[in-house]
Amino acid sequence: MTKYAALDVSQELTAVCVVDETGRITAEKKIATCPETINSWLSKNAPDLVRVGMETGPLAVWLWNELHDRGVPIVCMDARHAHAALKMRPNKTDRNDAAGLAQIVRTGWFKHVRIKSRDSYEVRSLLAAREVLVRTRVKLENEIRGLLRTFGVLFGKACGGFALRAEEIVAGELDASAPMRVIVETLMQARMAILDRLKVFDRQVLMIAKKNPTARLFMTAPGVGAITALSVASVFDDAERFKRSSSAGAYLGLTPRRYESGEVSRNGRISKHGNQMTRKHLYEAATTLLTRTKAFSTLKAWGLKLAKVAGFKKARVAVARKLAVILHAMWKTNTQFCWSATAA
Repeated sequence: MTKYAALDVSQELTAVCVVDETGRITAEKKIATCPETINSWLSKNAPDLVRVGMETGPLAVWLWNELHDRGVPIVCMDARHAHAALKMRPNKTDRNDAAGLAQIVRTGWFKHVRIKSRDSYEVRSLLAAREVLVRTRVKLENEIRGLLRTFGVLFGKACGGFALRAEEIVAGELDASAPMRVIVETLMQARMAILDRLKVFDRQVLMIAKKNPTARLFMTAPGVGAITALSVASVFDDAERFKRSSSAGAYLGLTPRRYESGEVSRNGRISKHGNQMTRKHLYEAATTLLTRTKAFSTLKAWGLKLAKVAGFKKARVAVARKLAVILHAMWKTNTQFCWSATAA
């Protein structure tokens, strides 16, 4: 008799439940969150295993790869989709969640989540670490501005950048205040250390982009640099990820929400589902395309025309969505960006 299983994963223990094709529970237990332990227990208690399911989570990538390498028919389910079914149970326990997930796996009523390749996760880890340093640098700069403003010292703008202006303030307006001079100098030293680490990450990003043919292909599009190219390539992971390139915009949360019930029918703001970091990179690429790119392109003309009608913010979101669609189509067809409709 065929069997189906589900894992409710936590850091130390994992609740496992096995059901047969009729939905009857045949085995359940809490075991250590170890791929070898889970594989051994499933081999012993569910020899005719058809499918094993688990939710997305912090340990999902590691556990999925380890179990998949051991020949376990593991699938990863969208946690939001599974939660919609599990919330009908009156009591939430690890045992009940595992049993509910097993029934979802048996019926097939779940949304399959694709686990990306190891290279894609390594690139995304690099971009995420760089994003943390960028936010820390901006927070330090804003903190310096705020502390100086309290004492009537306005930072403003000066030729030479943030560091030169800070040196001028420390040597001039803060010369009579030793405590504030120490505070600002300490924060500036922390900022310089962050900038040094950022340079290391930027060199790694450029080196990876040069070796990645997909990233080089994406960088032929206006506004798309090494960071955006690697971010989009790593989040898509595979050119055959979508049957239609138009699905790329919805995957990144760049399409409007839709609500329809009876006589009520309305469109809302964009869903913002999918990866937030890649969506931010596409926003920045769209802004660069509309404001800094001087070369003409059909995409820029369309975006500027839309900005006159709907405003720049909406136009930027629309261009970001269309840019995601275009980049996926470029990858799928292995063609460079077409600057005009005539060239296309």
